[in-house]
Amino acid sequence: MRFPLVDPATAEGRARELLVTTQQQLGRVPNLYRAMANSPSALAGYLAMRGQLVGGVLDTAMRERLALLIAEENGCSYCVAAHTFRGQKLGLAHDELQRSRDADSSDPHAAAVLRFARRVMHERGAVDDAAFAAARDAGVTEAEMGEVVAHIALNVLSNYFNHVAEPQLDFPAVDTHAHA
Repeated sequence: MRFPLVDPATAEGRARELLVTTQQQLGRVPNLYRAMANSPSALAGYLAMRGQLVGGVLDTAMRERLALLIAEENGCSYCVAAHTFRGQKLGLAHDELQRSRDADSSDPHAAAVLRFARRVMHERGAVDDAAFAAARDAGVTEAEMGEVVAHIALNVLSNYFNHVAEPQLDFPAVDTHAHA
């Protein structure tokens, strides 16, 4: 652990406000958020983007699938564990969680979204026309593609912050088979 974990009970100012809000929304304050609270602006930015994406076209299960894929691609064991835990709470089957980490799904539309996301990550956004057409032909809308890019940015932020801060894992551990 490189960053101290900010205690919501003793935090002050903006950090306290953000941690209390997180507690109210999630029912707990994950260690990654407590570490991020060392920079209230970073935590506020992360939470604001996350909050906006919750109201988007991608449903909760798809957002968790994306978070799993992105964490797997970035070798973020903390985030793989957190999103596996959350995915299980949403009722996603173990097989579906594993498949998501490999840009696959039993749902053809979800699989197309995940494949597109992986291409965006691998190509650093410079996807070719064939990848764009394949996603579109599979029914992925422009709104979904735009949110995929936003979810990649959001999850790269949390993955990279985790790599820098190294907070203690406070979710059940999950084996990763990182592609990073």
